[in-house]
Amino acid sequence: MDFNLPQDLVDYLGKLDAFIDAEIKPLQAQDDNERFFDHRREWARTDFDKGGLPRPEWEDLLKEAKKRADKAGFFRFSLPKEFGGQGGGNLWMAVIRDHFACKGLGLHNDLQNEHSIVGNFPVIVMLRDFGSPAQKEQFIKGSLEFKYRITFGLTEPNHGSDATHMETKAVRETRNGVSGWRIDGEKMWTTGMHVATHCSLFARTSGKAGDARGITAFLVPTDTPGVKIEEYLWTFNMPTDHPRVSFTNVWVPDEAMFGSEGAGLALAQAFVHENRIRQAASSLGAAQFCVNESVKYARQRKPFGEDLARNQGIQFPLVELATQCEMLRLLIRKTAWEMDQMPHPEVERKLSDKVSMCNYWANRLVCEAADRAMQVHGGIGYSRHKPFEHIYRHHRRYRITEGSEEIQMRKVAGFLFGYMGPNKF
Repeated sequence: MDFNLPQDLVDYLGKLDAFIDAEIKPLQAQDDNERFFDHRREWARTDFDKGGLPRPEWEDLLKEAKKRADKAGFFRFSLPKEFGGQGGGNLWMAVIRDHFACKGLGLHNDLQNEHSIVGNFPVIVMLRDFGSPAQKEQFIKGSLEFKYRITFGLTEPNHGSDATHMETKAVRETRNGVSGWRIDGEKMWTTGMHVATHCSLFARTSGKAGDARGITAFLVPTDTPGVKIEEYLWTFNMPTDHPRVSFTNVWVPDEAMFGSEGAGLALAQAFVHENRIRQAASSLGAAQFCVNESVKYARQRKPFGEDLARNQGIQFPLVELATQCEMLRLLIRKTAWEMDQMPHPEVERKLSDKVSMCNYWANRLVCEAADRAMQVHGGIGYSRHKPFEHIYRHHRRYRITEGSEEIQMRKVAGFLFGYMGPNKF
């Protein structure tokens, strides 16, 4: 049994670090772009006079970093070779995300809005697996070239974790001799709607509330009459690009259907395990960063003439966090490696509980680590001159989104007690 990372993966991390030093750090340093990462970050990123939206110059900077990474051959790493990627698997992506987050805040990897120089592409994978030939031709290349941006319209004001009870409806309707669908409903947390060209919108087309079948996805242009952003929801971690959107008498032609009629939930679940294991790795890396910075500070700080680190009240909580990081890292890498050994549909049946373990525990751990880092650093730790408050505010949302920790624990319990999974009885 060999727990060493493959040498080619270690070498790839070195290439990424060299690219960050040569291209990304200088970009972050120029034109006072540091304002987006130092104590001014929330105010620099947020246009508080325009609904709390991200400032265009902030989003332009992120796009420029992605373009440079794409030119260097890193941005599409996780995509299949047919889309210009390298087919990077779950283990490699988990290690990369852990490695990046462990560096702290920076233009190389800022997950407040899922930015990274090594991209994550759930919508493109959905298009590959479920899109029509015309949709693949239009949107895959167009999305990678930043021509199109597709947001996700699944959650509703009255329905979060259980999407099967959604109230948004789509009914067949012909207009001007063209067969199509009329859609009416409302969605929450449609992230990126302010710059999106299309919304991957889920609506019930048949069946009754609670049925998994009967929900259909549509690619709806955001400029379609009847699509209206009602409000931007201000969050714990600003800026906000998470609006509540209404769809009133919205009509789209048949070719807007995304995937098969009535089987829309398959799209929503297609990328969930890959997303969760990579997000868990990011939370782990951020937790490790908090521990490392706290240890460094405790060795430097000398209250009453003694190293702060000599106090067991400082040592023991960090020992516990460091131990949890080590154990979690092994579970994440083992689970990611196992995911790479089987066809994607098998992951749900055989490994879904392990993915959920990694995800909910990592999200909880990073919040504890950020809180402890604030405590160790004292007053300066509570200030925005350190990144811990930002890390806490960002990662706290993952205990709710991407499947709340209660939903994740319910999945683990289902496997543990035999209500689901390979040992179901």
